[in-house]
Amino acid sequence: MAQQANQPLPDGHPLEEYVIERQLSLGGFSIVYLATGPDGKQVAIKEYLPNSLALRSDGTVMPQVAPENQAAFRYGMKCFFEEGRSLARLSHPNVIRVLNFFRANETVYMVMEYEHGRTLQEFIHKHRGNISERFIRGVFTRLLNGLREVHAHKLLHLDLKPANIYLRSDNTPVLIDFGAARQTLASEQPILKPMYTPGYASPEHYGSRKDLGPWSDVYSIGASMYACLAGGAPPAADERMKRDTLQPAMMRWEGQYSDRLLEIIDWCLNLNHLYRPQSVFALQKALVETAEPPSAPPQKGWVNRVVDKLWKPIL
Repeated sequence: MAQQANQPLPDGHPLEEYVIERQLSLGGFSIVYLATGPDGKQVAIKEYLPNSLALRSDGTVMPQVAPENQAAFRYGMKCFFEEGRSLARLSHPNVIRVLNFFRANETVYMVMEYEHGRTLQEFIHKHRGNISERFIRGVFTRLLNGLREVHAHKLLHLDLKPANIYLRSDNTPVLIDFGAARQTLASEQPILKPMYTPGYASPEHYGSRKDLGPWSDVYSIGASMYACLAGGAPPAADERMKRDTLQPAMMRWEGQYSDRLLEIIDWCLNLNHLYRPQSVFALQKALVETAEPPSAPPQKGWVNRVVDKLWKPIL
């Protein structure tokens, strides 16, 4: 089925114990709504509705799924539900909190806390070309705390990009929208082809799933940091594999940012996943180690302490 635009549920529509206020975002895999819960608090509700498999016409509630797409749609729905179950076990200040998940309208819904603020993408557009190194280090070292927790639960994000990094009003970052991969690191089952955003997706997104891993999310973090400097995404990885036109950060912003930060960005954006940081902790360690006095011995929990030091001045 060709890509198509799905119609959102109408404003005021009742959905289990919630009432939809309005649509927040529409993607290729899901629709996110602002809704009100039974306690009167606002929540965000994500609806599983891949536009390559299902179609909801204007004025209808149930999505239409062609017979040839039923198996893939049901498998994706199962994975979406399992992701909700996995994320509901996570409780971390830098990961969106899942409050509930349920089946309705022949699909699945995930209820999350509604955060007030704006996305990193919006911040980049507002401050194009004028984002400080202190801000970048502070946001991404905090964000990596959350991503470490995600990976510790055998989950990958696989759709990391500035639009999926939310900044609260105090600039603390929150990981949102875990994309379409619905993949666990331990899974041996076939999965739906990951959905991705060109420029932020790693080369592994375009190939076989066997190469996807924490290093794939690391590539996306590097691309997001690059976007903070460039004001937009680097060239898409599949195009870079054919002819790499990416100007390394070390060359493009020499003298404007520290050599170490620029080296880290280029390290993350290596096309060969074996030559990137192999874990979020390795990347986080590199990001914060220059803030420690060179002679300071390593201590238990030092990464988090340095993160706090970096963070306080940018609030």
